[in-house]
Amino acid sequence: MFHQEFFQSLTLPDLDHISHYISTASTPMLMSITAVAIATTYYLATRPKAVLPTCDLRMQSVEVPSCIRLLYNGPCLGSRKPKQPYEWISYSEVRLNINTSPYKNILASSWRWTMSELACYTYSLVVVTLYDTLGTEAIGHAIDKASISTIICDVAEKVNLVLGCVRDREHSVKTIVLMETPAADLVNRCQEAGILILSLQEMEAIGKANHQQPLPPQPDDLAVICFTSGTTGDPKGAMLTHENIVSNCSAFIRVTEVRHQTFDVLISYLPLAHMFERMMEAVMLVHGGRIGYQQGDIHQLSDDLNVLKPTVFPVVPRILNRMYDKINGQANTFLKRWVLHFAYRRKEAQLMKGIIRRDTLWDWLIFKKVQDSLGGRVRLILTGAAPVSPCILTFFRIAMSCQVYEGYGQTECTAGCTMSTPGDWSAGHVGAPLPCNMVKLVDVPDMNYLAVNGEGEVCVKGSNVFKGYLKNPEKTAETIDADGWVHTGDIGKWLPNGTLQIVDRKKHIFKLAQGEYIAPEKIENVYAMSEAVAQVFVHGDSLQAYLVAVVVPNSDSLSGWAKTTLGLEGSYQELCGKEVKAAILDDMQRLGKERGLKSFEQVKAIYISTQMFTIENGLLTPTLKAKRNEMRKHFRPQIEEMYAGIKM
Repeated sequence: MFHQEFFQSLTLPDLDHISHYISTASTPMLMSITAVAIATTYYLATRPKAVLPTCDLRMQSVEVPSCIRLLYNGPCLGSRKPKQPYEWISYSEVRLNINTSPYKNILASSWRWTMSELACYTYSLVVVTLYDTLGTEAIGHAIDKASISTIICDVAEKVNLVLGCVRDREHSVKTIVLMETPAADLVNRCQEAGILILSLQEMEAIGKANHQQPLPPQPDDLAVICFTSGTTGDPKGAMLTHENIVSNCSAFIRVTEVRHQTFDVLISYLPLAHMFERMMEAVMLVHGGRIGYQQGDIHQLSDDLNVLKPTVFPVVPRILNRMYDKINGQANTFLKRWVLHFAYRRKEAQLMKGIIRRDTLWDWLIFKKVQDSLGGRVRLILTGAAPVSPCILTFFRIAMSCQVYEGYGQTECTAGCTMSTPGDWSAGHVGAPLPCNMVKLVDVPDMNYLAVNGEGEVCVKGSNVFKGYLKNPEKTAETIDADGWVHTGDIGKWLPNGTLQIVDRKKHIFKLAQGEYIAPEKIENVYAMSEAVAQVFVHGDSLQAYLVAVVVPNSDSLSGWAKTTLGLEGSYQELCGKEVKAAILDDMQRLGKERGLKSFEQVKAIYISTQMFTIENGLLTPTLKAKRNEMRKHFRPQIEEMYAGIKM
């Protein structure tokens, strides 16, 4: 840049003056100038390339009096009420509160969750994270397994949930801290269960009256017992240390090479018990950034984004899918689709050269609306927790004009173990191993996945690997082998560029009647690209020769798609009939063929469901993963009907 500016500032001398100078110069002078020019050219052409530092030495350390002093009055955690701006508490207020509130176990949401977590860490207490959507049986199992004595709840409904878990039986719960003043009848019911219930203000008063000096933890000390949401069986308590958490955060910072600043803002809307969300919040706090929490209703997320205007946006693929479908649904004429496609191709060419910018003509004309839908300031997006379609990932890299990374991991690896890297904007993989761990593939011979072919079960070893499952040595031994490798249960494949591609869950892969192995999630990701499809569940078993699927049509785009494709109009319920059903199946099979699905990987029949798969109806985990066993049970009659109707 300096050289360009320097040369642009120069003005060329008049050619007549140059001609006059040359004609009057002596021969020795001209020969000297020529010799100097030749020598200079030779020197520049043959000099070795500079050896640059592998890292920016100026960014290795910065001397500051104290981070907490530097950010003393800076905003830290924020929340808002409907139609109100965000209200913030400062780093100094957070510090004051965590030194007076030694909490232990948390069943809450919002900024108070994070405050409680930090208070536990300050006194080397162990945090036990609980999803309130697990249900009374699973939460009761977690309470017993961890011998939980103190539970923090944000609302009275969650206290009732806890009481339902421990009613009429022996339990370990001694105290419940409610973040609001408990009603008299709630206090009485807690007393009947042998539990003391305190308001947050009462707990803080006790802490101030009995102040204890902070007891910072050691790296090997247990930090979190994270009860996994689980797609099958009782949740297991994964034990994570402070070393696990710090190493995973450090690896993320190192790989992204993003210099987070105090002006960075994170939108927090994912379950706070999810380690993916915990890691993102930890990274923000390390850099003095702000964390703004959603109002509590996911349907108000768009409003929260517009008010908060975050710069960092963690997201799960299901949300990206919905956004992608909505954007494509708005391109409902030939001209709009052509313009969108043309703009996409122009920016894709820049992306493939590593150029990320949002000041092009196409940003101003087309993509600014997409960027504004997330607040207009997002500069980093990280997606994980489930596979994302390559075309959707590439679309958001282009439309958002920011760094978009895809990661892979699980609770047993704290949060992530691989991640795409800056400069590699290809899709269809989850990147290379993080600096905090190693990854290898091991043979799964009964499925014909062999490590020698670059395929097999993904195994992880490193400082981010958990210590085992709480009081469950059998499951721990199944997951961690004698050499310390975690067997993830995922089938992976090494790509030529050294990145990892996740094929499917080992336990989700099944065999058809004629011996073909099926990876259902791979097929579902292809079918979910259909404009008419919001959600899809692919089913098959060893007694059947074909696949079937349950499809939830996209309520946002079905009307426009049906009108364009079939010339039909009507309500959402009216359009979910036989004619549209057949057209959706045709579109899914077309996409499958285009994306290289084999004939036995294509579904032969579908059932149209107008009810979304949700956490509330028990078909999704709190992290929005499909509960495949529950889906099989729920749709068993429809599955049997589809197989009975297949005529080949």
